[in-house]
Amino acid sequence: MSRNHAITPGSMDLWILSAVAMLVGWAWVTFTSTAPGWVHLLLTAGVFIVIWRIVVRDTPDPVEPSVVQQVKSKR
Repeated sequence: MSRNHAITPGSMDLWILSAVAMLVGWAWVTFTSTAPGWVHLLLTAGVFIVIWRIVVRDTPDPVEPSVVQQVKSKR
């Protein structure tokens, strides 16, 4: 079973939007108060999710061997 990771150009993933919200929340709390240590987990999680989702968006779907054979036989 393959999943389609293709996203139309210009669209954003909900995960990326939540990661950006985490980063904005981290920045606001960090610069407006004496942020406790747990707040910095928002930075770590936000950066991780942004990188993860960008990599997943650009990962091609695996091609099943039967599809490859069909394409080669049509040539």
